[in-house]
Amino acid sequence: MGKSVYIAEKPSVAQEFAKALKLKTKRQDGYLEGDDAIVTWCVGHLVTMSYPEAYDPGLKRWSLTTLPFIPDTFRYEVIPATAKQFRIVAGILNRPDVDTIYVCTDSGREGEYIYRLVEQEAGVRGKTRKRVWIDSQTEEEILRGIREAKDLKEYDNLSASAYLRAKEDYLMGINFSRLLTLKYGNSIANYLNTRYSVVSVGRVMTCVLGMVVRRERQIREFVQTPFYRVTGQFGEAGHTFEGEWRAVKGSRWFESFDLYKENGFKEEEKARELIRYLTEEPPVTGTVTATEKKKEKKYAPLLFNLAELQNECSRRFKISPDETLRIVQELYEKKLVTYPRTDARVLSSAVAKEIHKNLNGLMKYEPAGPFLQDILALGSYKGLAKTRYVDDKQITDHYAIIPTGQGISALKAVPRLSAQVYDVIVRRFLSVFYPPAVYQKVSLTVQVRGESFFASFRVLLEEGYLKAAGKPEEEKSVDDAFWTAIQSIRKGSTLPVQALEIKEGKTSPPKRYNSGSLILAMENAGQLIEDEELRSQIKGSGIGTSATRGEILKKLFHNQYLALNKKTQIVTPTLQGEMIYDVVDHSIRSLLNPELTASWEKGLTYVADGEITQEEYMQKLDQFIISRTEGVKNLHNEGQLRTCYDKAAAYYKKPSAAGRSASRGRGGKKKRSEQ
Repeated sequence: MGKSVYIAEKPSVAQEFAKALKLKTKRQDGYLEGDDAIVTWCVGHLVTMSYPEAYDPGLKRWSLTTLPFIPDTFRYEVIPATAKQFRIVAGILNRPDVDTIYVCTDSGREGEYIYRLVEQEAGVRGKTRKRVWIDSQTEEEILRGIREAKDLKEYDNLSASAYLRAKEDYLMGINFSRLLTLKYGNSIANYLNTRYSVVSVGRVMTCVLGMVVRRERQIREFVQTPFYRVTGQFGEAGHTFEGEWRAVKGSRWFESFDLYKENGFKEEEKARELIRYLTEEPPVTGTVTATEKKKEKKYAPLLFNLAELQNECSRRFKISPDETLRIVQELYEKKLVTYPRTDARVLSSAVAKEIHKNLNGLMKYEPAGPFLQDILALGSYKGLAKTRYVDDKQITDHYAIIPTGQGISALKAVPRLSAQVYDVIVRRFLSVFYPPAVYQKVSLTVQVRGESFFASFRVLLEEGYLKAAGKPEEEKSVDDAFWTAIQSIRKGSTLPVQALEIKEGKTSPPKRYNSGSLILAMENAGQLIEDEELRSQIKGSGIGTSATRGEILKKLFHNQYLALNKKTQIVTPTLQGEMIYDVVDHSIRSLLNPELTASWEKGLTYVADGEITQEEYMQKLDQFIISRTEGVKNLHNEGQLRTCYDKAAAYYKKPSAAGRSASRGRGGKKKRSEQ
């Protein structure tokens, strides 16, 4: 009987597999070997797609005549920086004494792609190959994954979608970046007075740029509009409450053109007119025409997926999505939490049955102690499978991010910020075992001369899950005496009006994205799509994946298309970013729209699910590349773009470089293809 090879994605993960397997050996150069098993590793990607010049040296020079570039057969090559490890891994996989390969790369599309490329370039033949699919790096989970490993062929569709995703990004990036650079790069460089400008575009990256630029322009073009609300102070002195007037049916101003919505006026004089009408007949009193008392339940939110966690950490700690992923990946590798690159916010029924193990393990985490005592007393963990936090249908690759209950001692050695992120995950997890928070809500309607004022109040009766999750910052406490007075008000009661006031308000522009809300917008791209049928079709797809969204933002910042305020995490476009946006908007507009990007992602999901073939997907992709490339070649829109550049530059208050570049003549800058 031959040896088994376990190939992980990183050296640190390989070490955990070696420990779980009780592999008694010293580390060799790039692998660990025992009597019956070998553990080796990649270091991320070992193999990549070849650039066009690998097909033909002449393609190194950028030229419109060689576009579109769509090879019949794609070529791959070993990455020079990791060539040594590739040779070690390839040698091990092909050893005659090895008969079984356990693929232990990260359990997802990208992890699948990393291994398949290695196997492809190493020319592995005649081996039994099994896929280990795990959700955490605890010993128990690793051994379960090995024990239940499936034949690698069962993941062929996932592998196909991974290859297609890479080909798609490659073809769009190579063709459209070269195309738009050759067509517009010089004009951008001349305008910015830079040496040259490469127009870098990508399937996901350009769409995200579009989201940010559109939002910024909405803010820039926003015209603030004042409006005037009328409020009244009702009740006896010392126990008054505020009610807001609304022009509901029966009001003299119902559906009036003077209104700004139903609770304000466009002009202050109209608000004064209302007050004069209400105070014509003193004493001014109000009659309570309606009261409503009801209890409201608020349940704990769903568990964290990566996007939700990135948004929460951006809000709380002002850190980037990329930093959050780095931290939670570190926590995962220390066995503290489950697999981070997940889109699911629920648990599987299988995990729910074993959830007591996670809770028992958290007994060693001191801050969780009081909450675990409550959960034990409630016994709620026994019925977790029947709650909304467990749903097998909502899980594709991995369930939500939760604490494993293991590795608690490792927390002593992690940075303070990492410990804080861990605590956020723990508290969200524990909160789902608590009952809902219960609020008492009282709503009142008071009429003065037939005009209605509305007031509502809410107090927290039972904190429920908020005990573990923490009360929201905006939660306001209500004085007991005041609350008693409010509850005693009955329908038909007459209340003195202590004051009527005009409150000026102003319409607000859309909020800028921060790094966290932008990640959520990428995940929920379907909400940005107006077409209802398409929105339904791509529900759950979004832009990019949980594993790539942070890297996409990082690339946009690196290219200086977007700027990130590290203190606030607010994201804004740069002048160059807006110019790239205008170029794409006037050439391949669909690249800016969530419809296209999300539908491509949905197509990859169809391939992974076996609903369409690789050939069908590639045929659609090839046609898209060809048609858009030929369309851009025939465009003559430089004048329109110059107008757009001027408009953007005016906002940034940067002088046009036209005068400076003109002194050099049209040949003042080399084309990108000549450099």
